[in-house]
Parts: sequence; C-alpha cells; structure tokens
Amino acid sequence: MSTRARRLVAEGLGTALLVAIVVGSGIRAERLAAGDTALALLANSLATGAGLVALLVSLGPVSGGHFNPVVSLSALVQGTLSPRDALRYVAVQLAGGVCGVLAAHAMFGEPALAWSGQARTGASMWWSECVATFGLVGVGIGTLRSRPQLVPFVVGGYITAGYWFTSSTSFANPALTIACALTNTFTGIRPVDVPGFVLAQLGGGLAATLVFHWLCRKPAAADSAATAASTRRSWQTGATSAD
Repeated sequence: MSTRARRLVAEGLGTALLVAIVVGSGIRAERLAAGDTALALLANSLATGAGLVALLVSLGPVSGGHFNPVVSLSALVQGTLSPRDALRYVAVQLAGGVCGVLAAHAMFGEPALAWSGQARTGASMWWSECVATFGLVGVGIGTLRSRPQLVPFVVGGYITAGYWFTSSTSFANPALTIACALTNTFTGIRPVDVPGFVLAQLGGGLAATLVFHWLCRKPAAADSAATAASTRRSWQTGATSAD
C-alpha cells in the first residue's frame, strides 16, 4: 500500500472513530443521565477529549491527524498539503464521518441514519463555532511549532473545554457537523442549520491560520542571533546592576 493510501485510510478511519466516539458517547450519556443535561454533556465531553487524544497519538504519525476539513484547509494555506491531497483528505473525512454515525447507531440499536431535529442556529451559535474553530486551529499550529509531541493532549484538552465554554458545544469540524445532521440523538444538529455552522468554522479556521502562522513563525537565523545577543546583553546588564 502506498504512503498516500495509508494517509487517506488513516484520515478516513480516524474521522469515523472520532464521530463514533462523539455520537456514541452522546447516546450513552443521554440514556444514563436520566434527563440531567449537564451530566450528559460532562460525560460526552470527557469521552470525546480522551478519544481524540488516543486517535491523534495513534494515527497522527501516519497522516498528520487532521480528521477535520478545516485542519486540512489550514495545512493547504500554510503550504504543507497540496491542493489535490487536501481535496482527498476532505473527501475521506466526510465519508468517514458518515461511517462513524452508522457505527454508533448500530452499537446502540438506533436507525442506521436519521435526520436530526435539534435546532442549533442564530448569531450566538455561529460566533461560537467561529471562536471554537479559531482556537482549535490556533492551538494546533502553536503547539505543533513549539512542542509537537504535546499536540494530541493540547487539542484533546481544548475540545473538552470547548464543550463548556461555547454555546454550540464546539463542533469546530465540518465533517462532524455534517455527520451529526444524520443522528437524531444528543449530539445532533438539524440539516438546515449545518451551512451556518460550516461557514463559521471555515471563517474561524482561516482567520486562525493567518494569525498563528504569523504569530508562531520560526524566526530567521539572523533574528535568532539578534534575539540571543539581546538576551545576553540583558542578562549581563542585570548581573552588573546586581553587583
């Protein structure tokens, strides 16, 4: 199997498992919480964050661990993913999302696919998705450039927090959003509300890419040398003053 084929399989499989985790834990949480929405959301958020860490650690080295069309778009803008590969990534992510819903529904005896009736719309929800996706892409870029080994834990932690600090519960992922339109369960979203979420996610992801690509860029050799020299001068000045 070619390297590209392995990457695409990893992206499709990772997205499918991520969606299965989100939807499946939502179904389980809702059934066990006995009407306590806060408890159900807590269980759903913890399961999603932990599952995302596991997927990023295991499949990230194969494909980069995008599992999200916005992340692939960000990589395209940064020049680390070709247009053709970005299109392939998005295609397998969307297909994987649908497979994830099918898998979760099969585990809990739900219909294979069912349109969601849960309303998630309005300016506050759209802004919430924009902010959630901005933060997701931003912390991903920043951590990847400074402490790449910590990316799975930073991203998993951010998404767990996103369930709670956003009014939309931080979908921050067009593949997940579209997939959740196919489940009439705890994590669902009405199909008519999907375009607003996706546009907000794309806007937030693109803005974060531009900001963090500039903010966290690696300094040129000359800049690094100047910074080091400045640091030495500051230290020497401080040492002289102390003496």
